[in-house]
Amino acid sequence: MRRIALIYRGLPLLLVTLLVPAAALAQENETWTALDGDQIKEVFVGVVLDYPNAWQDFRASGKTLYNAGEDSWGNWRVESDQYCSQWPPRDLWDCYDVARRGDDIRFTDAQGNHSIGTIRQ
Repeated sequence: MRRIALIYRGLPLLLVTLLVPAAALAQENETWTALDGDQIKEVFVGVVLDYPNAWQDFRASGKTLYNAGEDSWGNWRVESDQYCSQWPPRDLWDCYDVARRGDDIRFTDAQGNHSIGTIRQ
């Protein structure tokens, strides 16, 4: 009888051990969905994205605040279904394809490099 009690006491831990990796794997297996221009605007306006060592705030005005230890103000807009940003003192705009998977947002540059941010709740 004691053996059964020990088995039942260990069951919740076993379930958590099995389910947590399964949940992470399920999210990892979700496919990225490309966003068009209207979807980019809808998702980004008023949102803060968290990156591993920084965060970025997107304003409806087209201003964006990036912070990786100090504030850096730039501009953002949508062009041809891409997110584009410009960071002074540069005048050039860089554009990225955008895809979403749950709360994760992936930016892909012209060379195929990725950057992923997570929508702050």
